[in-house]
Amino acid sequence: MKIIVGFGNPGSQYNFTRHNFGFLALDFYAKLAKIDWQSKAKFFAEVARDDEHDLLLVKPQTFYNDVGRSVRAVINFYKPNISDLLIVCDDFNLDFGKLRYRERGSAGGNNGLKSTIRELGNEDFPRLRLGTGNEPVRKQIGDVDFVLSKFTPAEREQLPRVLTEFVKFIVKY
Repeated sequence: MKIIVGFGNPGSQYNFTRHNFGFLALDFYAKLAKIDWQSKAKFFAEVARDDEHDLLLVKPQTFYNDVGRSVRAVINFYKPNISDLLIVCDDFNLDFGKLRYRERGSAGGNNGLKSTIRELGNEDFPRLRLGTGNEPVRKQIGDVDFVLSKFTPAEREQLPRVLTEFVKFIVKY
């Protein structure tokens, strides 16, 4: 079984914000796969199981900067090979709509990855970064407000294409 963890913040006020791109991607996949989310307190998360592709989707409910607790709880329970874990997070250093996969690496300033690295004790886990970069908006409002900002109308128009690319990646993963 592959475990796909999407990063985000719980609460409807964070819907369609850049920091919730991981949640948005998993929600899109779950809708297409016709699978439902269930709250799992032992994982501090909502989870959805796709038996057809042998996937467990995980949306931590611990807030972004503490998602590592949820990742650790899931890993401790299922004990997968690390190559069967995939972290999905936003990255404002990537142009909007770009996807970048790495088998391992540093946090690169991403607080969710920092939390996960701290909880797992290493950086050796796969991650898929979803580009949210929009330099003019980021310079205007600063990094903290930028990651919590909603996608622009032009970006929202591109979301179906980006999310479809994400689904294609996940099905092959």
